[in-house]
Amino acid sequence: MNRRVISSGGPWEAVVGYSRAVRTGNHVFVAGTTAAAPDGSVFGPGEGYLQAKRCFEIIEAALAEAGAAMRHVVRTRMFVTDISLWEEFGRAHGECFRDLRPAATMVQVCALISPEMLIEIEVDAVIDD
Repeated sequence: MNRRVISSGGPWEAVVGYSRAVRTGNHVFVAGTTAAAPDGSVFGPGEGYLQAKRCFEIIEAALAEAGAAMRHVVRTRMFVTDISLWEEFGRAHGECFRDLRPAATMVQVCALISPEMLIEIEVDAVIDD
């Protein structure tokens, strides 16, 4: 089966040994994605909704590069540092997936790689058209 890796160009990919996304056949797996701004800073510090929206923008671009779209997403995983902000994260998720309704998980974790990061999101997609 063909395996295609999608890179964000970030410096940590080679150091840590990961890809932004991997496509195998009609499946696309997008790595944990945080709210990185173009300059590498954290986008929307303290704003759960804005950070989640930024994550989904980055995810959408990775899916597109892999030949997929948000409509192909079948699974989401949201790792959050403050579960009390679930409505903010959920609102952003709902704006992307309200009609599609993929299987979804949201769990609280003790920390992400930067203290300003409130959420990290993974998605799995199946291209069925």
